[in-house]
Amino acid sequence: MKKVCAITKKGSIVGGGYSNRTRATKFNPTGKKRKYVNLQKKRLFIPELNKSVNLEISARGMRTMKKRGTYATLLKAGLITAN
Repeated sequence: MKKVCAITKKGSIVGGGYSNRTRATKFNPTGKKRKYVNLQKKRLFIPELNKSVNLEISARGMRTMKKRGTYATLLKAGLITAN
């Protein structure tokens, strides 16, 4: 399963880790580190469709659904179809 949010389509990124000595002198870089999105497995009930769906969404995606509404957000993301 890919580590990508179903709502926001955000995935992992590669970030560099630096020690304080490296910042000061630009010497001995510590290398790259992959940073993953905060994914949560959720089961959501959609009253408009009268059914439940299982999603793996990020914390940001949950905030988006809380603001816009579950049905509208899932419809816009293309995860469900309108009747």
